[in-house]
Amino acid sequence: MSSNYDDIQAAGSDTRLPILDRTDYDSWSQRIRLYCRGKENGLYILQSIDQGPFQLGTTRDILGTTPEGGVLLGPERPRTYDDLNDNEKKQFDADVSATNIVLQGLPKDIYKLINHNIEAKAIWDNVKMLLTGSELTKEDRES
Repeated sequence: MSSNYDDIQAAGSDTRLPILDRTDYDSWSQRIRLYCRGKENGLYILQSIDQGPFQLGTTRDILGTTPEGGVLLGPERPRTYDDLNDNEKKQFDADVSATNIVLQGLPKDIYKLINHNIEAKAIWDNVKMLLTGSELTKEDRES
């Protein structure tokens, strides 16, 4: 028989964001990833964390056609949100969700150290570096 605490925790597991415990980064990292997967566009959220934000790129507007049936293109310009297709808009929107999820999962002291970052990947990488160190410092500790 489960306790009320277990029932409450199970009921809130979908809505309660995992908060980072400084002593257990690996567990938090895994729980945040599971939390992201359960969100709408979760795979895009994880892509934003792992690979960085969606790049809008550039486009060229169609100005008309040539008498031979060719297409006349305008100058290259940066793409805007309105230029994106539905799938690309989901990827773009997932960047904001990813940043919010990662930032909200941090305790205040760590948040204050990295709140100048606006991309989920940069935040994620800085938190990882802060709590686990670089490969070089890991090797130093082991030796």
